Amino acid sequence: MNAQVQDTVLKAPAAKERFAFLQHPLFRPAAALAFLLLLDLVLVPGFFRLEVKDGHLYGSVIDILNRAAPLMLAALGMTLVIATRGIDISVGAVVALSGTVAATLIGGSDAASSAPLPLALAAALGIALLCGAWNGLLVAGLKLQPIVATLILMVAGRGLAQLFTDGQIVTVYYKPFFFLGGGYLLGLPVSLWLVAAVFAVTAVLMRKTALGLFIQAVGINPVAARLAGLRTATLVFFVYVFCAACAGLAGLIVTSNIKSADANNAGLLLELDAILAVTLGGTSLAGGKFSLVGSMIGALIIQTLTYTIYSLGVPPEVNMVVKSMVVFAVCIAQSAEFKRLWRRRAA
Repeated sequence: MNAQVQDTVLKAPAAKERFAFLQHPLFRPAAALAFLLLLDLVLVPGFFRLEVKDGHLYGSVIDILNRAAPLMLAALGMTLVIATRGIDISVGAVVALSGTVAATLIGGSDAASSAPLPLALAAALGIALLCGAWNGLLVAGLKLQPIVATLILMVAGRGLAQLFTDGQIVTVYYKPFFFLGGGYLLGLPVSLWLVAAVFAVTAVLMRKTALGLFIQAVGINPVAARLAGLRTATLVFFVYVFCAACAGLAGLIVTSNIKSADANNAGLLLELDAILAVTLGGTSLAGGKFSLVGSMIGALIIQTLTYTIYSLGVPPEVNMVVKSMVVFAVCIAQSAEFKRLWRRRAA
């Protein structure tokens, strides 16, 4: 009997190591994405079929990645904001505002742009940076609650975009601008290359410098971080500017893709999808540790879920109900009481 007990005790650590991947932070979001892809494989004919036309890749998977690009950019910026215990609900307004500025400067001619294209793009990103600086000033400088500070821009930003266009949709005909949201490079959509570039730069800054550690420190305990000598206000200011810059680039992609600037609907509720993507990726709304890869997976989960619902002929309004159920499940899973009950039951 003693030999059997000893053998069981020795096998327990080996079994624990064998299933250690189940405890990885990215396991659950990756498993959720894999489940949705498997569902599409069964229910959507030719889901994984890829075609090459004129040197470009086409298919359902490429379409999902392309349409998820603005959300992935917004999720990248939102990840750093949430990591500092903040929130930014003005992302959708910044998307509308940056797209409106670009479309207004480019004009409605297909032969030439009213303003040089680089100037129009720089102005659109510049207005986005100003929006981020405004949010950062209110949160880091005046110590306003993040949700209240960004609520101001959420309303005012979209209002400014509507003023610029007189409430009308501004159509763009200048073809070089379409390359940003609808062009292809090396067979893949340009928007994916832009997301990859922003992700790579962000990952290098977070992994190879002390910036990622400082942001985590602010999220875990801002008072202790300040007493340790960190410039917490500067770090908070930076993440809001970065988040707005990502939203501004997403606005350019959206405007280029639909070939117009719609101040009323562009980026509408994008901030909520971005928050959901970040939480689905494993980042806690309480701040601290974060996962850029997890946020990217979360954005793909949302876009894949949307694609699945539409492909199956389910009414679009069901998409909102499903998202609300996902939000509810994520909030419950992050509840301290739920985690305590789960550990007690597992034990």
